[in-house]
Amino acid sequence: MPAHNGPLPPLAGGAQGPAALRPLLDTVLDALHAGARDRHGPLPAGGPQAVTDRIAALGDPLPTTGTGTAEALSTLVHALAAGSADPADPLCAAHLHTPPLALAAAADLAASVLNASLDSWDQAPAASTLEARLTRALAAALYPGHPTADALLTTGGTESNQLALLLARERHGPALTVLHGANAHHSIPRAAWLLGLPTPRTLPTPTGILDPATLDRALTEQALAGHPGPTLVTATAGTTDAGLIDPLDALADVCDRHHADLHIDAAYGGALALSSDPRHRTPLHGIERARSLTLDLHKLGWQPIAAGLLAVPEDTLLAPLAHQADYLNATDDTEAGLPDLLGRSLRTTRRADALKIAATFRALGRNGLAQLIDSTLEAARRLARLLEADPRFELHSAPTLSTVLFRPAGARDEDLAALRRSLLHGGHAVLGRATADGRLWLKATLLNPHTTAADLDTLVRVLGHVPEAEGTHR
Repeated sequence: MPAHNGPLPPLAGGAQGPAALRPLLDTVLDALHAGARDRHGPLPAGGPQAVTDRIAALGDPLPTTGTGTAEALSTLVHALAAGSADPADPLCAAHLHTPPLALAAAADLAASVLNASLDSWDQAPAASTLEARLTRALAAALYPGHPTADALLTTGGTESNQLALLLARERHGPALTVLHGANAHHSIPRAAWLLGLPTPRTLPTPTGILDPATLDRALTEQALAGHPGPTLVTATAGTTDAGLIDPLDALADVCDRHHADLHIDAAYGGALALSSDPRHRTPLHGIERARSLTLDLHKLGWQPIAAGLLAVPEDTLLAPLAHQADYLNATDDTEAGLPDLLGRSLRTTRRADALKIAATFRALGRNGLAQLIDSTLEAARRLARLLEADPRFELHSAPTLSTVLFRPAGARDEDLAALRRSLLHGGHAVLGRATADGRLWLKATLLNPHTTAADLDTLVRVLGHVPEAEGTHR
């Protein structure tokens, strides 16, 4: 073995782990603070090449001789913070990319330290029990009146949607037909491709949502054409481009008439169903009629990535995921009472993502989640009112969730795209882009519940190219 120049670095776990971690946390927190200060805004200025040059200037990522713990943490964390798009900055509003709650991030640290792997009980005794209780409780909230409802934790909407299609394929066979609106997330047709299913049929959504009449005609035509086989319809509660919610209850009625299964991708909007506020749950009326349901709590749940969920109304629907590996779930161990965890995911090694979610609900309750949702949705409504009242802008429509589509009045699509890139390159604002009604729109996805009226005024000033906009942020 090679000789060591000093003592081995300490571990994060065990009785001595907290003492070893404490000074390192101070180093990390100081570096995060300094990096955010040096960034001067929602993302680093200069574009991709400037960021690449700054990271390259750090030197060899695999040095022969290390620089020491404090220097490595300070340098790299500072560089990452200074070079990051910060979703906690009110002018960083492009994507469904949430600023995580401090309490959830702290709980996530504990999950990293303990490093439980939820593929066998002997690696995660408490974590596996906590996850089971949490997922059943979340499923019961999403599927009231279903005593055997259950859910799996996933890495996000893409994995959840793939699992939903996999379970439908295992119920109905490889000839399963998948129908989805043009407003659906790209992971739906991608999952069908990965699973070897027939190419899904895409239904037009000219208003941004899937019309039940359109679905009814498609299913009727399918039956008349001699293809009345098993069908999975996917609906969306919170589209990526505009945050729109399909008419879920009416779509479920159509599916029932045609004996089609319904999957709802509620990665964005599904958290509203967990709120204690009935105003939030009303737009999701009918969500409990889905055979499977996708939800991301790293969106309107303010969790560190990853915190996805696939929920089903009956735990037997998850049975096809059962898998045997003697070193993890030997039959005699299972018969002796050790929980079998392999059927809880397509992944083997899994971290205890349940901890941060459980800590958040324990600390805030469903009332606290409702307050966060209220603050965020109100910020979106306020931004829409500001843009609608400003003759320099055209508002697409009032927001359904927290996404606002707009464009400079009279701008060409290419001008709008160039404006967005200019804002990114200058580090002024992070906005998304979306196509609706045949035109390109700027997209503000507001997910920071601490966003103030003054922050929104600043965003509008920056977008309007008012001379004093330069330097007003921070």
